[in-house]
Amino acid sequence: MTPISTDHESMKKIIKESLTETLYENRELFQEIFTEIFEDIALGEAIEQGRQTKAVTREEIFKTLEQDQ
Repeated sequence: MTPISTDHESMKKIIKESLTETLYENRELFQEIFTEIFEDIALGEAIEQGRQTKAVTREEIFKTLEQDQ
């Protein structure tokens, strides 16, 4: 086994290569993770916007949904 160089540039290169390889090999996993994150952010923003609007009844919601069909 060859010794690992510990100078800053060598370590930086090793870390970059390792991270790139990990991201490439686990692409689908990371896509799923980021999709979940973005969906959670969007849901949080929708909830916050909903808190700033007037409340409506359940009947009003279903009436609106039926009109869209």
